[in-house]
Amino acid sequence: MAIPGNLLSSATESMDPSITGWYSKLNCTISKGGGGRNGDGCLAVKSVAAGETQARTVSSYPVTAGTLYQVFADTSGASSTAERIGIRWLSGASTELGTTWSQSTMAASASWHRVSVAGAAPAGAVKAQVLLSSTEPGAGAFHYWEQVYLGLPIRTIGNLFPFTTESSEVDASGWTPVVNAVVSRQVPVMSWAITNYLGGGHALAVTTIASGNASAQTVDRPTVTPGVEYLAYAYLQPPVLTATAWIELRFHDALGNQIASQRSVLAAPGTGMYRQRASMTAPAGAATCSLAAGLDGASAGQVLRLETIAVTVAVRPQAGSVVPYADSSFEQGIAGWTVATGVATIARSTPWSTPNYSGAYSMAVTSATAGTSTLRSARFPLTEGVNWRAQAAAHPVSGSWTTVTTRVRWYDAANADLGASTGTSWSLPGSSWYVLPSDAVAPAGATQAAVELAVVASSTASVLYIDGVSLWQVLPRTAVEAQSEGGYITLTLRELPVDYLISVYRVGPDGARTLVRGGSGLIESQPITSDLMIIEDHEAPMGIPVYYRLQFYSAAGDPTYSRSSDLVTLTLTDINEAWMKDPGNPQRNLKVLVQRAPDWQRPVEQASFIVRGRRNKIILSGKRQGLEGDLAVWTRSDAERAALHLLLDSGNTLLWQTTPGMGVTDMYVSVSGITEARVSKLAQEPWRAWTLPLTEADMPTAVGINGVSGRTWQDVVTEFATCTDLLSTYATSEDLLLDRRG
Repeated sequence: MAIPGNLLSSATESMDPSITGWYSKLNCTISKGGGGRNGDGCLAVKSVAAGETQARTVSSYPVTAGTLYQVFADTSGASSTAERIGIRWLSGASTELGTTWSQSTMAASASWHRVSVAGAAPAGAVKAQVLLSSTEPGAGAFHYWEQVYLGLPIRTIGNLFPFTTESSEVDASGWTPVVNAVVSRQVPVMSWAITNYLGGGHALAVTTIASGNASAQTVDRPTVTPGVEYLAYAYLQPPVLTATAWIELRFHDALGNQIASQRSVLAAPGTGMYRQRASMTAPAGAATCSLAAGLDGASAGQVLRLETIAVTVAVRPQAGSVVPYADSSFEQGIAGWTVATGVATIARSTPWSTPNYSGAYSMAVTSATAGTSTLRSARFPLTEGVNWRAQAAAHPVSGSWTTVTTRVRWYDAANADLGASTGTSWSLPGSSWYVLPSDAVAPAGATQAAVELAVVASSTASVLYIDGVSLWQVLPRTAVEAQSEGGYITLTLRELPVDYLISVYRVGPDGARTLVRGGSGLIESQPITSDLMIIEDHEAPMGIPVYYRLQFYSAAGDPTYSRSSDLVTLTLTDINEAWMKDPGNPQRNLKVLVQRAPDWQRPVEQASFIVRGRRNKIILSGKRQGLEGDLAVWTRSDAERAALHLLLDSGNTLLWQTTPGMGVTDMYVSVSGITEARVSKLAQEPWRAWTLPLTEADMPTAVGINGVSGRTWQDVVTEFATCTDLLSTYATSEDLLLDRRG
């Protein structure tokens, strides 16, 4: 799978099917090796003599001076400890202007691990190459490389921190010591999942000066909004198993004074990299936030390493849930949960990730004797008179558990108890994770509610884990809405099974199914990554009722179940107008006024042969081709004229749509040379008459809706200080939308 945004070709990135994108630069020969992770191939670099070896990309890739670029690769080499990666900057005349090198790794490793670096292109740089370097002890030593990336920094979508704080690939300036610490960066041997493009090679190193507590804090303090819940996380690597390592989300007022904080302590199972989370709602008066990390009771010289550091608006395990992240995922403790009745005790599970359903921790319920215990959450605001669903995931660990009953306890504005819902009882037949929902309508006067779990242990020393607790208003699982002014239908899918696969079809009156387009192309057996999905179908027909059918598959690809939406119809109020749409760039879609529909032709390839003595020719004919003809349209303003030029500039296959009864059906077309003519001799006349030569085309299947997945204004605000900075980076608003930098 190609790395998103990579300037390198897929073959140069993965070494499959060949290594023709690479060149031996210094003291080495190169060949294609096997056993890679991103495809089977890898680049095998063999030293000619002892010393540094270098390989580089054959091609040079365009860069913009002053723009920050990142490069990374996965590498393996048992004998070399001095491996590094670099960006070689070149002028327009291919003169080398310098190289941005990563630090060398701290140890040799035959396992795949990552090296990376980021740096700004210097003045005069217009091209760049990737350099792969290792220092070998002698001739004939092999070093292996694959999954190479060069492009803009890959950062966490929605992160309030800039890339220089999230990652240490540039330097360690995003952090400052607070107590008994020195901040630097190191390159330990770190192995990341093949699709984890956020994990880098450099790690932030917080080193204790003397025995005792030590900590560091982010320099950057991004703006927050009081009342909004935020989630902070970072990968932590403790120096020893017994170390007390933590992260802390801090909130500050407008004067910079710290007014609230939430600490989350790592329960480490070893000395690897572990993602630790902390969440909190910004209190009244909060203006900014920061993140701190540290060690308690550390020895002098111990090092805490951090990677992929982020603060984002918290996304709860269930869309629309009123249960805060801390009370749902138990990442920093048991939050507002209590044991209302019974002998059970509750605590955060330990160690990290054993076991877990949402995040890295769960709530561990321990019952020393057989009996029933009632666990109750804190109270959360809700609306009376509507249906609510409480849900939790349960995992029996030891002993015996008979049932778990999920219910909701209601409260009024004065915190008076209005009673509990009947609830739903669930048996736990094995030791898997079981999702246990229960629905109830909030009674009159209810303004708050708590989730209750009545757990029944049938033996002594029983342990049960609870995770992923949610409470949300039950809305239609599949909803459709016609956006006729925009020419598209909004399809909202709720309560999707995460990690399953989904196919989405549009079904017409004749029963014919058409796959709906998403960000990665037609949505056919695509992985589900969130329980909520909102799809804009810009290719739905005008004036024809349609509905949507969803087919779900297990992760292995086996069909499981399906569901369908209501009927919905798009309208086009003026029958003289038509839509011209770019399936991959719906922001360019445009309504135009039709002057004259095409007079269609259907060409055919033929060859004729004259046979002596025969009256008739012999004709050999190919298959008759699709429709061809000229569509005449008007644009009525300068804005429409510019929009039509933008739509046609790409040369992409377009979709032409009209209302039913106009003698044509929806058609994918390719537009050849266009004519734009004035409709009068008056220079100020804004109307233009266009002739668009159309050739019928097939529906593009591999084209996805263009965009940067998940990108929000927060990402723009994090990276750019002023609008002037945007003007110098993006030529158009569409470039800003798609993050295409000039």
